[in-house]
Amino acid sequence: MSADHEGDDVASGWTKQGFDRLLSVHRPVVLAHLRSIRKHNPTASPDEVIRILEKRYVAAVTAGGAATGAAAVVPGVGTIAALGISGAETVGFLEASALFAQSVAEVHGVPATDPERSSTLVMALMMGPAGASIVQQFAGEVTGNGKPRGAYWGELVTKRLPSTMLKGLTDRVRKSFVRRFAARQGTSIVFRAVPFGIGAVVGGAGNRIAGRRVVSATRDAFGPAPATFPDEVRLPDPPQAVAG
Repeated sequence: MSADHEGDDVASGWTKQGFDRLLSVHRPVVLAHLRSIRKHNPTASPDEVIRILEKRYVAAVTAGGAATGAAAVVPGVGTIAALGISGAETVGFLEASALFAQSVAEVHGVPATDPERSSTLVMALMMGPAGASIVQQFAGEVTGNGKPRGAYWGELVTKRLPSTMLKGLTDRVRKSFVRRFAARQGTSIVFRAVPFGIGAVVGGAGNRIAGRRVVSATRDAFGPAPATFPDEVRLPDPPQAVAG
């Protein structure tokens, strides 16, 4: 069976609606997440807020991977049960990646308000350079000018690519992502179910590497942090003192 056909078979196991829901986060949740960080770090610059997002994201997915692997050493948790737990952790990894990616996009002032744009962005980011290449190649094909210049590719996905052309990009990214992600997660899930604590090490280390890959891809996708926060992420002005 060819790699393309294999990818089609894997993709058929995911419903588009469920997949898009998994990889997209409602904007109010993203904004609440950012405002919470800003409330606890009121003097932090946009760059510093993004660094906080990166640290929290990598820490969260690393802990999730280690906890899933550790389940294999708990008495009464068999291999089948451990595999089921690992599948749930995979969902958590995807959701954490979606919240992280959309939070960074929001700080850059290019929020992915459409679920399809959100899921496409997250899938491309999780593929790293391969995802960036797909987006840039597609945009070049659409414009006929080769790889586009003057915009980071994250902005192409979230804002600049016309909606009428988005579906073609989404289909191409999803097919490649599902094929790559399913293959990687299949191996990772088996290792996490290994007993005697080995699974915890593999799960945590593997997720840490994957998380750092997403962080690196996000930096390439959006470029340097902006100098100021967009209006939606600004903190409210402090109340003015009433003159006596």
